[in-house]
Amino acid sequence: MLSGVVLIALAAISWGTTGSVTTVLVARAGADPFLIGVSRLWIAAVLLVPAARALAGPIRLAPMDRWRCVAMGGCMAGYQAAYFTAVTMAGITVAALVAICSAPLMIAALATIFLDERVSARLATALMLGVTGTILLVAAPGTIAAPSGHFAAGVVLALCAGAAYALYAVIAKASLATAAPLPLAAVTFTVAAVLLTPVMFWSTAPSEQLAAGWLWLLYLGAITTAGAYALYTIGLKSVPASVAGVITLLEPLTATSLGVLIFGERLGIAGTLGALLMFSALAVLLITRRGVKRAV
Repeated sequence: MLSGVVLIALAAISWGTTGSVTTVLVARAGADPFLIGVSRLWIAAVLLVPAARALAGPIRLAPMDRWRCVAMGGCMAGYQAAYFTAVTMAGITVAALVAICSAPLMIAALATIFLDERVSARLATALMLGVTGTILLVAAPGTIAAPSGHFAAGVVLALCAGAAYALYAVIAKASLATAAPLPLAAVTFTVAAVLLTPVMFWSTAPSEQLAAGWLWLLYLGAITTAGAYALYTIGLKSVPASVAGVITLLEPLTATSLGVLIFGERLGIAGTLGALLMFSALAVLLITRRGVKRAV
C-alpha cells in the first residue's frame, strides 16, 4: 500500500514539471500546445510498448480489458484536447484550477459508484484540504487574467478535461484487477496517440517545431508521460482510486514550487497557505501507515 502511494506521488511530482518545460518549449521553439500533446503521447507509446514486452512478456489483454484500453485511450486523448483548448480560452491558471480541482472530486464520486470504494472521514478531510489548498495555490491574487470572450466555454472544457482524467483513473483501477500495469499503459497510450494525431493538421509548421524542441519533447514524452504513467499505473494497483486522486494534487504543488524557484514567481500569503493545506491533506493520508489503511 505505502509503496503504491510513493509511486503515485513520484508520478505527480513528475507531472508537476510539465508546465515549466512547456513554458520553455513555447518560448524557445514556438511549440503549439496541440503538437506538444500529440508528441508526448507518441513518445510514451513508443517507449511503453517495448518496455511492457521486455518486463511482462507478450502483450495479451482479455477482450474486456482491450475495450477498457480503448476507453482509457479516448479519455487521455480527450483530456489533452479539452485541456489545451481550455487554456487558449480561459487562460492557463483557470484551466489548471478547474481541471485539477474537479478531478479528485469526480474520481471519489465515480469510485464510490463503480468501484465500491468508501469515502471515509479521513479521505473526505484530505479531499477538502487538498482542493482548498489547490484553489489558494493556483488562484492567488493577480494570477488570473481578465476573462476573455470565450471564458465560459473554456471553463466548461476544463471541467470536461477533469472528467476525462477521472474516468481514465477509475477505468484503469477496474482494469488492474485482471490486467498487468505496463501492458495496460502501453496499449492505452498507443490508442490515445492514434486518436489525437489528427490535431496535427491544426499545427503550423510541425516539422520545424519538432526540430527546434525535440529535446524538451523527449523529456515530456519519456519522463512526464511514459515514466510517470507507468509509475502511476503500477501504484494504482494497490491504492484506491479516490486516494490516488488526492495524492496527485502534488502536481500543482510541484509546478508552483518550480515557478517560484526557476521563474521567480511570488507565492504570496494565499499561495503559502494553500501549499500548507495541501501538505496537510497528504499528512492526513500518510501520517502513519495505519492511517493510510484507515483512509481506504
